Amino acid sequence: MKGTIESISQLGLAFFGLTSDNIVPARASLFSQIHQIVFHGKGGYDWHTVYNMPIWLRKYTFNEMKKHYEEEKEAAENKGGSKGTKSLIDSSGKVNTPEFTKVSEQYKRPAKFK
Repeated sequence: MKGTIESISQLGLAFFGLTSDNIVPARASLFSQIHQIVFHGKGGYDWHTVYNMPIWLRKYTFNEMKKHYEEEKEAAENKGGSKGTKSLIDSSGKVNTPEFTKVSEQYKRPAKFK
């Protein structure tokens, strides 16, 4: 055994448990989280600030933003399906011609020239 280096760690893991197998997904997750906070923060955060945040604060900020946007999406979906609203575009994405002509007739005015 002379000349061999044995692992002192009983776990046999590399530095902080990161190995070549899991470092790529871990870094991708980190940078994705940073991007989401900076992009959806609407100018409230810059990349370096988020990168240097403590991990617990970055995760908290990310989860709060995620919760906010999910609630906003749910409210928009609930509002969009309310009865009594008229749309010029039907559910298939085509222009609702009768409603469109009613609206355009309503705004017809003779041209005025000076």
